[in-house]
Amino acid sequence: MPLLKQLGIIVGICLAGELLNKILGIPVPGNVIGMIILLILLITGIIKLEMIEKISKFLLDHLAFFFVPAAANILNNLQLIQSQWLPIMGVILISTVVVMTVTGLTVEFLIRRWSV
Repeated sequence: MPLLKQLGIIVGICLAGELLNKILGIPVPGNVIGMIILLILLITGIIKLEMIEKISKFLLDHLAFFFVPAAANILNNLQLIQSQWLPIMGVILISTVVVMTVTGLTVEFLIRRWSV
């Protein structure tokens, strides 16, 4: 029963994010708004980590399962991907380098700032 209560909290926050997205028309996906809401609730202490810890661990342990629909969709559109493989690989490589660079620079900045 604790897992259902914790799942209810997570789903409720996700639905709140989707609802805010629809009402306000913000150009940010509802699930991202939901994550921001969850972060704010955790930081302010309105929701304690213990209140969602078990379901969070369960979802993270089974994270690969959530990629199955995306992989199946890729296989369904394989002919489209095959005709555009070079631009797709270019975008993947460039975005990977950009993310690694930005992450590294951010970590270096934070280390320098906090060590002073």
